[in-house]
Amino acid sequence: MARKKREYQSSELVNSFARIYGFEDKLKAFEIKDFLEDYLSNDLYAEIVSVNLKEKVLIIRIKSPLLKNDFRLRKTFFLKKFREVLKDESLINDLLIL
Repeated sequence: MARKKREYQSSELVNSFARIYGFEDKLKAFEIKDFLEDYLSNDLYAEIVSVNLKEKVLIIRIKSPLLKNDFRLRKTFFLKKFREVLKDESLINDLLIL
């Protein structure tokens, strides 16, 4: 009889709760938001309202029309970057900028 694992790291617990309660997509969206915080300047990052992942579509809401346009023009670049951040290409099929 195998012994059950008694010690867990906090990240393992968060991931298992996310899997149980069905908000894995929100955790992935947080990873992308953290990446954007590091990638963009503070002023540009302040323009991002929200980042959500629903049904393999990453939805980013941006206040600034100029930043919106930049994201739309560089959509394939950002899709590639986000897939690298998540380390799984099958999690994101499309990018929607609102």
